[in-house]
Amino acid sequence: MFNVKTMNKIAAVGLNRLPAENFTVSDSAENEDGILVRSAKLHEYPFPANLLAIARAGAGTNNIPVDKCAEAGIVVFNTPGANANAVKELVLCALLLASRDVIGGAEWVRAQARTEGVDVAAAVEKGKSAFVGPEVYRKTLGVIGLGAIGALVANIGLNLGMDVYGYDPYLSVDAALRLDRHVKVVKDVNELYRSSDYITLHVPCNAGTRGFVNAAAIASMKDGVRLINLARGELVNDADLLAALQSGKVARYVTDFPNNTVTLAEGVVALPHLGASTPESEDNCAVMAADELRDYLENGNIRNSVNYPSVAMERSGVQRLCVFHKNIPNMLASITGALSKDGINVENMTNKSKGEYAYTMLDISAPAAEDALTHIKAIEGVIRIRVI
Repeated sequence: MFNVKTMNKIAAVGLNRLPAENFTVSDSAENEDGILVRSAKLHEYPFPANLLAIARAGAGTNNIPVDKCAEAGIVVFNTPGANANAVKELVLCALLLASRDVIGGAEWVRAQARTEGVDVAAAVEKGKSAFVGPEVYRKTLGVIGLGAIGALVANIGLNLGMDVYGYDPYLSVDAALRLDRHVKVVKDVNELYRSSDYITLHVPCNAGTRGFVNAAAIASMKDGVRLINLARGELVNDADLLAALQSGKVARYVTDFPNNTVTLAEGVVALPHLGASTPESEDNCAVMAADELRDYLENGNIRNSVNYPSVAMERSGVQRLCVFHKNIPNMLASITGALSKDGINVENMTNKSKGEYAYTMLDISAPAAEDALTHIKAIEGVIRIRVI
């Protein structure tokens, strides 16, 4: 029986994927084997020693201490693509909000209606010019990050009659196949900056991308560029953005991550983190996260982990060993050698690495004796071993 703790409200359609005969699921669980989480911050959370995995019902994992988890052999999952359509639709909305002052205009109309003696119909005809903005048709859209969301955004930009530039130094083959052939993929982000009337961000926030949009980047952009950030607030340097808004270099900034620094600035449209806030998206993320967690806890298979490689294997043999270890030479020989000393045959095995970490699954012909497990645990570079 696996004990799973929910750190946020998780859609019931996802929780139903964890059958009661194998899982107990509760927001008050202790000594949990797995965690399901959305936005709760886990950096200061005391992980129990037996914690095996954390599944985040969403794409970003900056609320989870991913590196700390990797060092402890705790697998961190996310749900790439599960909320992609919801975010794509909000980007479409943000494009229009960045162009036309719809929100300012609507608020002004309501103010007129509250003013005694004002004929609203007559007032709007006189005042509407204050809210004029350009069409997106035949303008250029720059998409930074061409993953599940970015690819959808790039393609819909073409459908709007825009020229579309895309930039992603880590563009995968799968992502490239999702892109319409008319998207101009560039290798130098400055080419995208020079060409784009609108720029939208779709990259994770990490040490390499924090403050990605800063004074130097903005200086390379077109005058009057319109920025959209539905990815993470920390991707943009707030002070540099405010200076660019004041100078007119940036005409409008639409963000899904309001804070006290930028929210009230002229030219900012701040949304209350609505990107994935649709019932469809929440259901998709919950189902995907629960499925990933279940497959790992029950079978040791890893799919969509941010700190360990994706490894899956059909079950065979009588017992499965899952070994987390550093990605160093001679590790496989050391592991299999420890088993062969006990006369245990490896019926099937797979191994993959991700950066400095690796994961090996072995299906064996007989249960491993405690001595064999002790020998494997003692191998230099082994982090954790699971027996299923």
